[in-house]
Amino acid sequence: MKALVFGEAPDPAEPRPEPSDDRERAFLGMPFGLHHIPEAEPLRPDWVVARPILAGVCGSDAKLLLGDFGEGDIDNPMAAFSSLPFVPGHEVVAEVVRLGPAATGVEPGQRVVLNPWLTCLPRGIDPVCPACRDGDLSLCWSFTDRGLGPGVHIGVAAGAPGAWAEQFSAHPSMLVPVPATVSDEAAVLADPFAVSLHAVLRHPPPPGGRAVVYGAGALGLTTVAVLGALFPRTEVAVVARFRAQADAAIRFGAALVVDHEPRAALVEQLAEWSGGVLHAALDGLPMAHPGRVDVVYDTVATPGTLEVGARLLAARGTLVTTGVATPGRWEWTPVYFKELSVAGSNAFGVEDVEGERRHALDHYLRLVADGRVDVAAMVTHRFALDDWWGAVRSLADPGASGVLKAAFAPAPG
Repeated sequence: MKALVFGEAPDPAEPRPEPSDDRERAFLGMPFGLHHIPEAEPLRPDWVVARPILAGVCGSDAKLLLGDFGEGDIDNPMAAFSSLPFVPGHEVVAEVVRLGPAATGVEPGQRVVLNPWLTCLPRGIDPVCPACRDGDLSLCWSFTDRGLGPGVHIGVAAGAPGAWAEQFSAHPSMLVPVPATVSDEAAVLADPFAVSLHAVLRHPPPPGGRAVVYGAGALGLTTVAVLGALFPRTEVAVVARFRAQADAAIRFGAALVVDHEPRAALVEQLAEWSGGVLHAALDGLPMAHPGRVDVVYDTVATPGTLEVGARLLAARGTLVTTGVATPGRWEWTPVYFKELSVAGSNAFGVEDVEGERRHALDHYLRLVADGRVDVAAMVTHRFALDDWWGAVRSLADPGASGVLKAAFAPAPG
């Protein structure tokens, strides 16, 4: 079957495009391309095989395709929790096509979204670890255990190929049924929405508070949607880089959208919007004190964005990071001076929403089915596996392409 593979030399039989400049030559120099690999089979007797309908390109996927790793990141400890080569693709709506001999809980023909985490239960570990027992699936203790090899989730593990392929394998516990009224385009956004849902639920804004969402890619836009659906009294400002992102943020309920640069103007605009009082530094950005921003949800998390968030926040405000970037120095004096909390937020698990405890993906699908969330228009671009180069080009220049969320349509219906 056809599959896109990262971490392996291109298949000599694959037609490769001709690069038009040095940037495209660099993209084509990445160890990525279309391969023919063995047909998908259940990885364990209690696993199933599914056919992807749409498989999204997440931010970390885009970094792989574009070679956007930065410098100085060689000591990143996450290297222990992935393995090469792998078939990417963990944001997926799919159809179950075949069950392993011990698989239960799903049926062929059923439409599902994937919870990609390779936790204790999919790995056959019993008893499960304390994190899995408590529903904190992204904090599982077993991401390197039991046959599948190192990998936090499907799509970054050599032993568990992802959904950028004509078929893939998953454990039934990783598959959440999709209501008939939910479109494929809405369903494929379940994963990024769940990531944002987890971040907001763990660090909610106060009643009637103000929140800044830094970045307006998939995580930024779904964060705005989460706040609008569950915390409608929160006033939300968004920092966006591209026009299509800014327009979508307004549609999803942002009260203000500001450009990502210059940063000095960005700080001034957000301080004016929130009522913060700015004090100039000897050099660099001013700091708001008192600040009037209660929470910053930073979906970019570069040194530059973290610095802006810390300078804008109110005393004892919270800086929540869902983005992933190469680390670097930033001026973090405001953290101690204003007694800020800096919190990481990793993916999702079982969450409490309005008194109901369910998997985050299930919460999202119910919100969509009930008409409380509608983010399907974020899926702006789709590509066949053979047209991966078109996906790379659109992701490399979002300002020109207008891409919000790209997805592969791996196989014909």
